[in-house]
Amino acid sequence: MRLTRYHMPTLKEKPAEAEIPSHQYLLRAGMIRKLASGIYSFLPLGWRVVKKIINIVREEMDRAGALEVFLPIVQPAELWQESGRWNVFGKELLRFKDRHQRDFCLGPTHEEVIVDLVRGEVRSYKQLPLNLYQIHTKFRDEARPRFGIIRAREFIMKDAYSFDKSWEDLEVSYQKMYEAYCRIFKRCGLDFVVVEAETGAIGGDVSHEFMVWADTGEDVIVFCEKCGYAANRERASFAFEKSPSEEAPKTPEKVHTPNVRTIEEVSSFLGVEPSRLLKSLVYRTSAGEFVLFLVPGDRELNEAKAARALGVEALEMALPHEVLEIAGASVGFVGPCNLKKRVKIVADRTVEGRVNFVSGANEDDYHVVNITPGRDFEVDLYADVVFAEEGDRCPNCGELLRFSRGIEVGHIFKLGTKYSSAMNATFLNEDGKEKPFIMGCYGIGVTRIAAAVVEQKHDENGIIWPITIAPFEVSLVATNMKNETVREIAENLYEAFVESGIEVLYDDRDERAGFKFKDADLVGIPIRVTVGERSAKQNKVEVKLRRSQDVEVLPVEKVLDRVMELRQMLYRELEP
Repeated sequence: MRLTRYHMPTLKEKPAEAEIPSHQYLLRAGMIRKLASGIYSFLPLGWRVVKKIINIVREEMDRAGALEVFLPIVQPAELWQESGRWNVFGKELLRFKDRHQRDFCLGPTHEEVIVDLVRGEVRSYKQLPLNLYQIHTKFRDEARPRFGIIRAREFIMKDAYSFDKSWEDLEVSYQKMYEAYCRIFKRCGLDFVVVEAETGAIGGDVSHEFMVWADTGEDVIVFCEKCGYAANRERASFAFEKSPSEEAPKTPEKVHTPNVRTIEEVSSFLGVEPSRLLKSLVYRTSAGEFVLFLVPGDRELNEAKAARALGVEALEMALPHEVLEIAGASVGFVGPCNLKKRVKIVADRTVEGRVNFVSGANEDDYHVVNITPGRDFEVDLYADVVFAEEGDRCPNCGELLRFSRGIEVGHIFKLGTKYSSAMNATFLNEDGKEKPFIMGCYGIGVTRIAAAVVEQKHDENGIIWPITIAPFEVSLVATNMKNETVREIAENLYEAFVESGIEVLYDDRDERAGFKFKDADLVGIPIRVTVGERSAKQNKVEVKLRRSQDVEVLPVEKVLDRVMELRQMLYRELEP
């Protein structure tokens, strides 16, 4: 492709809106343009990258035995009401009415649609296992879209759904997808880790995220360097051994604490360590029940863990007037003793066996000291409901846990019968009995992969694309198109590259050499071939890898062979 016939609108300056490297460079390299908040257009260079990612995803999904379909993005509310997610999914679900005032939504995911399709088509265990996938646009009305296409509202996703007759068969399907994902991310040139994860709004019992190491990532990866344990911070556990307190329980005492509400304020006012304080947090479950959670003052409640401990879909903080009705006091002065209304009390496991805590006294401007679980109040459930923190140890081997940041690019779930049971999607088993499908769900953020790669592979000059997803394989730069020798050598090389099946972007513009080099580095094509005036006089050409500072000066007749060698080497490096 000749650059004089191509659209590559590069930008010299960093756009003010762009906070992280991938957003900056994808805009500057002329690959994406913002249409609205969290909604982007892909320009020719960017779309070539996305298409290559799609091709890799499609090849590996087909190789794993999945079958491609294409489902509507507009989905009727009835399906979501049937699954129970219409009111649970949240404001990310963009709801609207058609001209007949019927409720619809733009699909953020397609569990309901695929279940509806399969329950009408598959009746016997003989038709299983079945894995259907699509590569399609999704829309999630994110409250705070940011970082360009890393957290966009509209994006391209590959989502697959497996249907099996047994849990044993689901394990086989799940493992196939796990391995396919590893091959996909390897081929895309990503340095990634697989972590245990929360299932969130998708549901199910078990899930794994594929996380790309990146300092700019929004997710926190908790991992152990010794044994390989890794989990998203929402899921991460930590080693904890319960041991009886060596202290003797003291007599509770109510203390006047005017306008002292926060952990820091109470700790300072009373002169006690934050770990002595009990945070008392009132939540409403998705089932409509109220729960009081107790966690040490130096810990943070993990809502995902807390919901899982209770076996509910989600939790929401109680409103101030609801807290007042339950505790008889304002937020900040709530505690587990003498509640006005009886609610379930759930305490973190680190609370069990300890004595002499401080909590709110359920009276404004008062706290109570020296309260002890089991004597002064009853705990209905002890569970792991807090986040792992720096200094915690691995739940598997006891080594110190490490924390790093990452970008989620893939997520796989063992859904089980969550959707098939709710939507009455059944098949006849070997005994002729109706059974709900055992399901799995598998998602990849196709457009997010492009941004994640840039986060990992860039320098101060621009992007460094892996050859498998680079917009072109070779950048051919003619430094001076007015020089007849330069132009002749460049034209001959261009024709040779095209005839050899090499994807080449030929910079034949009438621009300064420095301008061309800056654009080449910014765009990040893996191999650069430069035809300069000085070397052209000697019938030689420069060959350079974008990721390296080393430059080879070769006779023109050897350039094609050398480029083919480098090309083969770069592809071989990314083979799974």
